[in-house]
Amino acid sequence: MACLGLALLTTGCQKTGKLSPALTARFEKEGIVRRADDLDFRRTIAAGRRDSSWEERRASIVVTKESVFLHVNGQALVEITPRSTGFYEISRDHDRLSLRAGGGKSAASWSFRPSEDADGWTKDIRAVIKKAKAR
Repeated sequence: MACLGLALLTTGCQKTGKLSPALTARFEKEGIVRRADDLDFRRTIAAGRRDSSWEERRASIVVTKESVFLHVNGQALVEITPRSTGFYEISRDHDRLSLRAGGGKSAASWSFRPSEDADGWTKDIRAVIKKAKAR
């Protein structure tokens, strides 16, 4: 039981926001609009299907004028840029945001609660998705 408590405690303290100098420079050049480190995300696989499953995962997110980068210490979980060709959608339910990526059996959603201004986060992520769709 003590091991389980320690495992849960260390998972809750996991740092996920570290970026390489190259990524930091890229995001600064693009103009960082929003950034949140060490958030709890719920990843739902096969979202909207009866056989869907989910897991809780700690991660960080950077939103610039050009991209959305959901990551764990620089390792991309979801990356949206103007060159992206997949299906992306952001929705909001009160203070929880859900970023959906992909379609069909490969669809996944990443939902999280930003610490503030859920409406602003939604608008900024939607602006990046719109640039990807305009391609």
